[in-house]
Amino acid sequence: MLDPRKFLYRSLDPEEAKRLASKHLAHCDDGELYLQYSASEAFGFDDGRLKTADYNTGSGFGLRGVAGETTAFSHANEISAAAIDRAAATLKLLDPAKGQPAPPPARTNQAMYTSDDPLSAIPFADKVALCQTIDAAARARDPRVAQVAVSLAASWSVIDIVRADGFVAHDVRPLVRLNVQIVAQDGDRRETGYHGLGGRYLYDDLFKPETWNRAIDVALAQALTNLESVAAPAGEMSVVLGPGWPGVLLHEAIGHGLEGDFNRKGTSAFSGRIGERVAAPGVTVVDDGAIGSRRGSLTIDDEGTPTRRNVLIEDGILKGYIQDRLNARLMGVEPTGNGRRESFAHAPMPRMTNTFMLAGNDDPNELVSRVPDGIYAKSFGGGQVDITSGKFVFSCTEAYRIRGGRIAEPIKGATLIGNGPTVLTKIRGIGNDLELDEGVGICGKGGQSVPAGVGQPTLLIDGLTVGGTATA
Repeated sequence: MLDPRKFLYRSLDPEEAKRLASKHLAHCDDGELYLQYSASEAFGFDDGRLKTADYNTGSGFGLRGVAGETTAFSHANEISAAAIDRAAATLKLLDPAKGQPAPPPARTNQAMYTSDDPLSAIPFADKVALCQTIDAAARARDPRVAQVAVSLAASWSVIDIVRADGFVAHDVRPLVRLNVQIVAQDGDRRETGYHGLGGRYLYDDLFKPETWNRAIDVALAQALTNLESVAAPAGEMSVVLGPGWPGVLLHEAIGHGLEGDFNRKGTSAFSGRIGERVAAPGVTVVDDGAIGSRRGSLTIDDEGTPTRRNVLIEDGILKGYIQDRLNARLMGVEPTGNGRRESFAHAPMPRMTNTFMLAGNDDPNELVSRVPDGIYAKSFGGGQVDITSGKFVFSCTEAYRIRGGRIAEPIKGATLIGNGPTVLTKIRGIGNDLELDEGVGICGKGGQSVPAGVGQPTLLIDGLTVGGTATA
């Protein structure tokens, strides 16, 4: 079997990498030489034909030294001793470490996914043919289908993390994704539906007819539902959030506020509140990067720390934050396996992996029956959150009015407006139907994007502000 590390060490010997890390990082509190090779491809099938087909490979390193609270970081897209020596000039800006260097991460033999390369396993023509097949099948589903867009993408990343103390961690990360978007038209009205799925596995699952047919069915059902939608009400009302992808609201409105850097600096609405009640009884929120093959999972984070299940809120009580090595050391706690970076050209920071709320004991239908007048939000699009205040705004891509305890007509243009910490205290029911999203999440922070997962059970929330175009 081909050793993936050969892509990292074409112009640099592994022992030389260790020597260089020891030479340049010996006087730092912490840091690493991060080596990466990556390959990616993307196919875009739109308007009945292939519009884009991209393939990229790249490699490089990031050299990071940490002294106290100060980080020096440099990078280059050339893995060689000469390039690393040049990059090390940045480290001279650091004050020499005054204490013992931080210990290396723990070792692990876990593997959250295969190391096989998804890009090379299936011929180019077969990938294009899949997009074409999905396009044709979607158009044949219903005469109201006016437009179909299919995208297929994959990446394969090989990394080594080399420390001054001789520690070397290695990971190989596959990632695939399929997106189907359908525009349905009835008369002059056009509406859109979407479904995507993927994870850290090979293309095989996406090529199964039952997989891509379901993606078509979900996207088409959403588009046809939206064709029947009426203007969303406006005002404060009870909201039921569906399971799975609506957990993106939890991710944005609450998850970012539980990241270590914001809390060390005191800029999060959750700063200094460990041990306090921050949510209704029964609310337990975890971040777990050690779930097999999930989009947000990692065998190790980008500092070499093994990922794990971190309980952030337990039965409504704040238990901890997610940490990288820097913020954990400065806060006097353990790293949690959440030091993540977009690529070798970025320094790590504390980021979520798969963040979700655990299931409760309530029947989802019974939660809806408790609402005399409100809305049911099944799927979300974009959203914004202010970390300091916790205020958020989210738009619904599929939502329904609840009337007399029953789901009624679909609505269009609904936005949910609230405050993350406050929303946690307004949860009045937690369904027994926990679902994780199907592998489409992308998390942005500090100019970096990384894959992430979300999830939740059905939730009943009292008193959310709903923005819409009709009166309640």
